[in-house]
Amino acid sequence: MEFKEGPLRAILSTKGRKTGKTHSVELRAVFYNNRFYFSRRNSDSDWLKNAIVDPHVSITVSGSSLQGHASLVKDETLAKKISAMKYADKRAEDSRIVLEVILCE
Repeated sequence: MEFKEGPLRAILSTKGRKTGKTHSVELRAVFYNNRFYFSRRNSDSDWLKNAIVDPHVSITVSGSSLQGHASLVKDETLAKKISAMKYADKRAEDSRIVLEVILCE
């Protein structure tokens, strides 16, 4: 399935780090360079903590379920680009924690 670069709505599913149960949340994401990106201003969300503990995640977009591997973006330039793509207002300037999901083949 082909996706247009830019912001979109997606459901990110992670494995609960405490319960082991699937945890799904609908989020605003960015598709860029054949990868999905999710971001937060701080690290206090379960989906982010879960993905750090167990990087095997699934993403549901437009009815398609995709499997991927998540990791934190350490490149500050890339993190800023993702924020600029995600937000068209002042929020784009905020520092964010960015999670990158590389799809499994």
